[in-house]
This record gives sequence, C-alpha cells and structure tokens, in this order.
Amino acid sequence: MKLQLDAEALYAELLVGVRNLLQPEAVLVGIWSGGAWLAERLHADLGLPGRPGVISSALHRDDFGSRGLAAASATQLPFEIEGRHIVLVDDVLYTGRTIRAVINELYDFGRPASVRLAVLVDRGGRELPIEAGFAAARIVLPPTQSLELARAEGGRLSFSLQERR
Repeated sequence: MKLQLDAEALYAELLVGVRNLLQPEAVLVGIWSGGAWLAERLHADLGLPGRPGVISSALHRDDFGSRGLAAASATQLPFEIEGRHIVLVDDVLYTGRTIRAVINELYDFGRPASVRLAVLVDRGGRELPIEAGFAAARIVLPPTQSLELARAEGGRLSFSLQERR
C-alpha cells in the first residue's frame, strides 16, 4: 500500500489549527527548513504583522559531532523572545530530538512566556516526551522510512517518502 498525503490539504488544516493556537501578540517561528516554509506561508495567510522567525537546531543537536553545520540555516528571530508567546512550526514530528534542540536554541535568545508546537504531520516514534499542540495528520511509519516536505517554485507543497539507509 502506497502512502498518499496531500500536503496542500494538510496545510489548510494546519492553518486552522495554528489560528486556534495563537494568543494575542504571539509570533510564529519556523524550524529550518520545512517548518520555515510553513511559518512563512502561515504568517502571510494569517495576516500577522512583521515577519516570522526561523530557527535552526544545528548548534544544539545531540548528534552535532556527526552532522555539523552542513545545510543548516542560521537562526533569525526578528523580534524579542523574552516574555513572548511562541508558536513553533515544523513539517514532520518524529523522535522529538529536533524540537528539544530548537527549544534550547530559543532559550539562548530569552525566556518565552509559552511555547506551543504545530506540525503538518506527526509520524509517531517519539524518543522524548514532546507533543504537538496541533498536528494536521498523525501517521505511523517504520523507522526505515522518512517523510520529506518539498516546496515547488510556485510555493506548492508536496511530500515524498524516502527509504533510509
């Protein structure tokens, strides 16, 4: 059986879910790279002021020694973190290790009032006690597979399923 996920339909669900998570004065922070694409689009579709933040997990990952900084974007938070309500946005939630690293990075910039997590897909397989406040879809994949979000030139989103080596 082939997995079929409509990323655009899930994005519409994510938009509703994030709208419900937002508190007054909340800001969106997308996790590099798929989460950053989603946060950028959500920010525009929700008509929020300013621009969304982008955060990288690279410097706080527990596998930094083997991954390094290759293909990592630098964190860009164009607003104050201290005392803010933050909605973290990511494409796929799996083990929770990226979220843990991102929260550590976020606290390097200040102490937020709250941090909520919204994801396009929660694929299960958690290794840490991390839960999304909103997930547009929940699926189960074997550890040998990865789900990757792609963005076409016009901004259209799609998923591909990859076998891990």
